Formats: sequence, structure tokens, C-alpha cells
Amino acid sequence: MFAMFLASLDQTIVATAIPKIMADLDGFDRFTWISTSYIVASTSVVLIIGAVSDVYGRKWLFVGAIAIFLFGSALAAASPTMNALIVFRGVQGLGGGMIMALSFVTIADLFPPNDRAKYMGIISAMFGVSSVLGPTLGGFITDQLSWQWIFLVNIPLGIPVIAIFIKLFPNAKKYGPKRKIDIGGAVLIVFAIVPGLLGLSWGGNQYEWSDPLVLGSLAFSGVTLVVFGIYETRISEPLLPLAVFKNRIVGVALLVTLLTGLAMFGAIFFVPLLFQGVLGASATASGSFLTPMMLGIVSGAAISGQILARTGGHYRLQGIVGVSIMATGMFFLSRVSGTTTHAYALSSAVVMGFGLGTSFPLYTIAIQNSVPQQYLGIATSSAQFFRSVGGAIGLALFGSFMVRQFKDGMQENLPAEAFQVVPPQLFEQITSNPNALINSGASESLKGAFAANGESGIALGNIVFEAIRDSLASAIGDVFFLAFIFVVIAVIATIFIREVPLRKRDKLLTAKDGFASSSKLTE
Repeated sequence: MFAMFLASLDQTIVATAIPKIMADLDGFDRFTWISTSYIVASTSVVLIIGAVSDVYGRKWLFVGAIAIFLFGSALAAASPTMNALIVFRGVQGLGGGMIMALSFVTIADLFPPNDRAKYMGIISAMFGVSSVLGPTLGGFITDQLSWQWIFLVNIPLGIPVIAIFIKLFPNAKKYGPKRKIDIGGAVLIVFAIVPGLLGLSWGGNQYEWSDPLVLGSLAFSGVTLVVFGIYETRISEPLLPLAVFKNRIVGVALLVTLLTGLAMFGAIFFVPLLFQGVLGASATASGSFLTPMMLGIVSGAAISGQILARTGGHYRLQGIVGVSIMATGMFFLSRVSGTTTHAYALSSAVVMGFGLGTSFPLYTIAIQNSVPQQYLGIATSSAQFFRSVGGAIGLALFGSFMVRQFKDGMQENLPAEAFQVVPPQLFEQITSNPNALINSGASESLKGAFAANGESGIALGNIVFEAIRDSLASAIGDVFFLAFIFVVIAVIATIFIREVPLRKRDKLLTAKDGFASSSKLTE
């Protein structure tokens, strides 16, 4: 729980500081990569860690994960440019991904399937607790100190956790025969993920979708993914046993995890921008407004885990209800505009958060209940992997989509007179970057350009600011509607998941449990 708190705090504490980071390091066209690089790195390592931990145990991997995370935090705090920050966030992501994957796998080591749901709910709620503290703490630190301190704060928190792990954490029992680590599969999956995410982030943003660099990245990713699939079927001990997808429970659960992860990361990332850019809140106030949404996530995860444990595992029904609630909140957020009230945005975010929280324990438990014990590490990591892939795709897709929608909105909303008053260089900045709504320096610079033209210029400046606000609100609303569509697909997919009563003790599954004795993961 301490380790989970450390890794998840970093994700949420950064959210409210991103507008300030964006303003300081001047990288609106790349700002989603502050989180995307973290997710890409964590995604790249999560499957490898699951497989390695099945062979060598969890303890010392946990210690190494926290150390890497703290090293990345120190580097991120010292970042002089946006590109440097993106790279160092990737280092953090390597450690954070290892921590997240190992935390959920450890629950499967310690508790039998019928008890896991409530402990999984507690672990997920720990994520929520850090999420409650993170936005407010991140906003406060950013306003009172600087955004660099949101990374430095990890170091005094993390060193005692390492000490506790070394002294108290047990080495979990390893099930089944020793297996080799699939290095080739690990390399291929990295080369399949990273270029694809780069292509999605570039498309419609820095480059047109038809640009050879974008098309080449996506094509390379697709080909490498096919090669990865063929390679994994040809070796005896694959990184990701592809036969796992033949189990309908696992297949549907991973699909829903991918879709909700895609919507989740995108939504949480854009909520602070809504509060700060559209509603005019400070970073500290933005964090305070996010607290109720995070409390919704906490309560949703805890309640869902308890219900799942007490009712014997009706994860299909709970999934339909929970993800539908999440979709409802997404739809409400998609209706935001420049005149949206704080109360409307806040209540919509709370509904979305509660629904999101209910989904946290469900699908991981469903997967763990459907695979042999000796594959718990790789199976649980697969759930984390698909959630991270979904999140990375969501951030890349939503980020480029929002930038494009904002630019189009500005071209439509700006009055014709503004073209004559605003200097060309400044005009280019405000039509491609809502920095004037977030950065006080940029705001004053823009106001000064209009004030030089007297009272009429000041009045025109107010109209331009409203145009920027309306364009940003419309772009964020479009992002939430796109996320809503993905969540609706997740609800439909959940209908097709097959429920199996939760096992009351750990055992090595055999053919009569639905799996071949040769360890092929078939239904």
C-alpha cells in the first residue's frame, strides 16, 4: 500500500501542475507527453516485470522499482526543457510501472481468490487516497513553491518505503517450474508500442495524418505487432502467452480494461485543464475541486471490492452498472462550455469518478480467477499492461484531437477585427495555444497589445479572451465526448463476459478447471 501510494501520488500530483509546467517550459504541442511518456515507459516494462516476478519473486524487484522511481523524480525536477522533462518522466515511468504491476500481483500471492476482491478494493482505494491528496497537494506546491517540488517530494517519501521493504517484505512463494525470460518478446513489444504512440501523438498535431513520418510510425508499429504475435506462438515460454485470449473471461476483461484505461487517463488529465483554463481556477483551487472526484474513485473502488467479495463474484453485473455510471459522468462533462458553472463540472466529475472506481477491482479479479496460479504474475500484469496501453493511446489521441479542435475553434470564434490589432507573431500564439488563460505573463502581454488601441481595443481584447475560453471549452468537451464513446463500447463488451464463482483457495488449475495440463491458457 505504501508503494502504491508513492507511485499513484506522482500521477495525480502532476495533473494540476501541468498547466504551469506548460507555461514555464513552453510546450503546448507536447504537453500531453508529460504523462504519455510516463505511461509509455511503464507499459513497456509491466509485462516483463510480471514474467520476471513469476520466476524470481517480488521483493527485490519492488526495491529496485522504487529506487528507479526516485532517481527519475530527481531528474524530472532538474529538467531545463519540455523535452528533457518528457524523457525523465519516462525514467519515472519505468519504476512506477514496476510498482503498480507488482502491487496487484502481490495480492494474488497473499490471498485466495474469494478474498482478493476486498483487498484489491483496498489497494485500489489506496490509489484513490493518493488521488485525493495529489491534486490539492500538487496545486499548493506549485503555487507556493514551484512545479519542480512536485517531483522532489517523492524522495523523502520514498526512502523510508525502501527501508520498510528491505526489512519487512517477504519473498513470495513461486509456483510451477522455473521459466526463461522472453527477452526477444520484450524487445518486440517495446518496438510495437512506442512508434505507434508517437504516430498517434504526432498525427493532426505537429504533422498531418498523411505525413510520411506519421504513417511510417503507425505502419512500423503494426508490422512489429504482427511479428510479435508470430514470435510468441513459436517459442516455448513466451512473454505473453497468446492462448490467454482464447479464454473469453480474460479476453473480454482485457478489452474492457483497455477501453476504460483509454477513457480514464484522458479524462483525469483534462479535468484540471477544464478547471484552470475554462473556469479560471488557480492550481491550488483546481486541486481542491478535483478532491471530490477522487473521493468518488476511492468510495467506488472500496464499495465495489466489498460487494464483489460478499456476493461471490458477480463482476458482469457490477461491471455493467459501474462502467455505465462512468459513461454518464463522461457525457455530462462533454456538454461543458465557456459558461459552465463550477457546480456542474464538479458534480459531473464526481459521477465519472465513482463509476471509474467501481471498475478497478472487477476485471483484475475476473482475470486472476481464470488463470493457473503459476501465471498470476503475467496475467495480472496483462491487465495493467492493457490499462496502460489504453491510457497512452488515450492521451496521445485526445491530446492531438484537442489541439486540432482548439485551433479550429479559434479560427471560427475570433472576431475579424482581431486580425488587424494583434501582431502576427502573437496572433499565431493565441490561435494555437490557450496559454493566455493560464499564464499571467502571457495574459498581460495579450491585454497590453489590445490596450494600446484605447477603449475599443480593451473591449476587443475581452471578446478575444472569451473566444479563447469558448474554444478551449469546446475542445475539452469534444475530448470527453470521444471518451464517452469508448466507455459505451466497454459497457457493451462487459455484457459478454462469463461469470465464474470465485475460488475459495489457491490451487494449480488443471484441465477440469478449464485449462490444459500443458499450461495452455484455453477456455
